[in-house]
Amino acid sequence: MRLGTRLFVDYWNFQINWNERTNRAQCDWTALPRVLVEEAARRLEAAGGSDSLALDETLVYASVKSGESDARLSQWLTNFLDRQPSFRVKVRERRIRTGGIWCNSCKTQTGECPQCGTPFKRAPEKGVDAAIATDLLSLAWEGVLQVAVLVSGDSDFVPAVERIQEKGLKVVNATWRNHGHELAQACWASFQVDSLVDRLIRN
Repeated sequence: MRLGTRLFVDYWNFQINWNERTNRAQCDWTALPRVLVEEAARRLEAAGGSDSLALDETLVYASVKSGESDARLSQWLTNFLDRQPSFRVKVRERRIRTGGIWCNSCKTQTGECPQCGTPFKRAPEKGVDAAIATDLLSLAWEGVLQVAVLVSGDSDFVPAVERIQEKGLKVVNATWRNHGHELAQACWASFQVDSLVDRLIRN
């Protein structure tokens, strides 16, 4: 029996760890679904399963800063990655906001750099985790999700994972070494992306 499998990729969770562990090597994103599904299938086989995994969809969730700063990334996500086989990319915009920084030592707040006077700015990521959890739960309840490969180390997904697995569905976690233990423990199976880097570096 072939089990329908969807990948859920937390883009920044994956990309930041990738950059740190590969010295910013270029990731072959077009190879990512095949490599991750193959590794998830090995975990299924190791547990005694006889079913194979069939990739239905690769969902990538990313956030970009508004304005010109992330324009190149936004174009790559929407004009390249979203057009690759199996990929569906969901991009959310992060709006840059000015704001102060609170010092716990002197109990004061400052809104600008004390050296040059430039206002502090931040662009908080909003909605990505909620979008992933919502899609996981929605697809599970619609009956179109049999196996989910969740590419993240964020423990915020633990409640959604536990609820999905109560329905008898399987969530396999793809994470990084020494990262995301709580989520990996909650999932039906897990594997570390570190061992797959050589297969994912773009030549």
